[in-house]
Amino acid sequence: MPIRIALTGATGFIGTTVLRHLTAAGYTVRALYRPRAGRIPPLSQGVEWLAGDLHDDAALIALVAQTDAVVHCAGAVRGAGRADFDPINERAAGRLAAAAARQASAPRFLLISSLAARAPELSHYAGSKARGEQAIKAASAGLRWAVFRPPAVYGPGDREMAPLFRAIAGGYLPAPTAADGRFSLLYVDDLASAVVRWLGADAAHGETFELDDGHSGGYDWDSVRDIAGRALRPGRRVRRVPIPLPLLKLAAHANLVGARLLGYAPMLTPGKVREIIHADWVCDSAHLRRAIGWQPRFGLEQGLGCTYGQANAHGTVGA
Repeated sequence: MPIRIALTGATGFIGTTVLRHLTAAGYTVRALYRPRAGRIPPLSQGVEWLAGDLHDDAALIALVAQTDAVVHCAGAVRGAGRADFDPINERAAGRLAAAAARQASAPRFLLISSLAARAPELSHYAGSKARGEQAIKAASAGLRWAVFRPPAVYGPGDREMAPLFRAIAGGYLPAPTAADGRFSLLYVDDLASAVVRWLGADAAHGETFELDDGHSGGYDWDSVRDIAGRALRPGRRVRRVPIPLPLLKLAAHANLVGARLLGYAPMLTPGKVREIIHADWVCDSAHLRRAIGWQPRFGLEQGLGCTYGQANAHGTVGA
C-alpha cells in the first residue's frame, strides 16, 4: 500500500516544490487548497486535492485521515500586526497537529517553520512562528513530530527574494547601512529533499532542526553581491548601494500606515527591518545531516544558476 502524505501550502512557493519531490519519490499526497472562483488545481498523478481551509476543523480532519505523515508548509509571511500572522502560523498549526493526534493511528508530523522563530522578539512574524512551534508541541501527544527551521529560502517561484536578485542582475545591491550581520540561505529544492529524506528515514522525532546550504559561517551582503553577481551578471560589476537605516525605518512605518489604511498585507514593516539588520541568522544543518543523512546540493551560485540561468541569458531575471 502506498505511503500517503497530507500536505498544506501545496500551492505556495515552498509547498509546490515539496509536492513535486514527494510525488517523484513515489508518495501519494493529499493536498489541501483554498477554493476560489475559477481556481482548479493541476491534475497530477499521485495527488488528491482537497478543497478546504486551515480554519476549518472538518477539512483538517479529512486532510489527515488515514495518512502516514503530515507536512505542514502553509504559513503567513506578510502582515501589519500579530492578528495577520497568528491565525495561520500559530492557531492553524495547533489545530492541524491536534487533528493528527486524534487519529487512531497518528501520522508523523513535520512543521516547516522559520529560522526567525529563533528570535521571536524581533517581529510579529517571528513571534508567530515560535508560537506555532509551541502549538504543535502542545498538541503532540502521541505524535512523532519534528520542526524544520530554514533560513531565507529562494528558488523558482520565490517572490520575496526575487527583487534582491533582480537588482543584482541590474548591477546594484541595495543594502541597509546597519546590515553588517551574517545569514544563511537555502535553495528550495534542498529544503524539499530534506523533507523527503526525513520521511524516508523515519527518525529524528521530537527535535527542532536548522537547515542551511553548507556554506560555512553563512554569508554577508558583500559575499552575496560577489557570488550572485557571478551567477546573474558574469564579468560585470555589481555596486553596493547603501540604504540609510533611518530612511528604511521611515519607509517601513509609512508602509505600515498605508497597509492599515488601504487594507493590504505589507512585507516591509518595522519588524521586518529588525529582522533584516539582526546580527546573526547563521545556522548549521550538521545535526540534521547526522540524524537522517541529508546533504544540501546547491550553493548560492548553483541555486541562482538553476533559478535564473535561462532567464538571465535573455536579460529577464526576475521578470
